Amino acid sequence: MIENPNADASKYSFLSLGDSYTIGERVSETDRWSVQLAGLLRKDGLDIASPDIIARTGWTTSELQDAIKASGNQKTYSLVSLLIGVNNQYRGQSQDTYRTEFRELLQTATKFAGGKTAHVFVLSIPDWGYSPYAAGQSKARIAQEIDQFNTIARDECEKAAITFVDITPLTRSASGDETQFASDGLHYSGKQMKLWAEKALPTAKESLQK
Repeated sequence: MIENPNADASKYSFLSLGDSYTIGERVSETDRWSVQLAGLLRKDGLDIASPDIIARTGWTTSELQDAIKASGNQKTYSLVSLLIGVNNQYRGQSQDTYRTEFRELLQTATKFAGGKTAHVFVLSIPDWGYSPYAAGQSKARIAQEIDQFNTIARDECEKAAITFVDITPLTRSASGDETQFASDGLHYSGKQMKLWAEKALPTAKESLQK
């Protein structure tokens, strides 16, 4: 877990849960989407700390849940984000299993938010099929599977009264623009992740003001 040592000095706290897209594989710490979101919130006058992060490249839903338990983190946060599922899709894991484990992660995220679902939000799974890395693979198949996983996530968010922020179209629009991808051609650059932060900003602001 990556902790922000200055978090206690801020009015609002932030926990960001996920995988490579949250930890910001191949980009600087300041380029991570949740770090950029905290910066945008501060620009809008909200005194929020940079996020604590529990995320690692390659994690599935079950691996994220295991890592959360292993972290021993008992804090309560003003804002909690969740972005998870691409590795479930990439490894060909069951969508039914994803639904069950994603639902459990929503419950975990809500617990971190002091039981307040209004202070939790989810970002949709980016479509890596539009990345340079995926050249030669079936873009249509990957897109269909990503859409299926995102439909599950959206459905579970609706059931739990948690806001679902759809960033998948932004990741598809990055196709052909190398500046929106990290050096490995698979993960995203700070430029693309800034778009995610901007998309999530209204939801985050509304959550903090409730």
